[in-house]
Amino acid sequence: MKNNETYINHPTFGLLFQVCPIEQNQELFTTLYAQRLFFLVTQSPEGLIFDPIGRSDARLIVENRLRKLRRLNASEDYTALNLIYQRTFH
Repeated sequence: MKNNETYINHPTFGLLFQVCPIEQNQELFTTLYAQRLFFLVTQSPEGLIFDPIGRSDARLIVENRLRKLRRLNASEDYTALNLIYQRTFH
């Protein structure tokens, strides 16, 4: 897990920040201020693909990522993501 923050610009919703990586070439982002709109952002040869998802789906994705990190015994990454999870969803 990176300690620095990653931002991208959505064509309609403006600045988004990265919550966490999900899979290869796929990351979860949210709007900068409200943290109510979430996007799965996939890097493809054609460019960035923004798939909007609901808050409950985003939460489930992060919970699954936390479980995966725990299984991999990636304690530093798990701790960092768990902090983000607490701030974002509680």
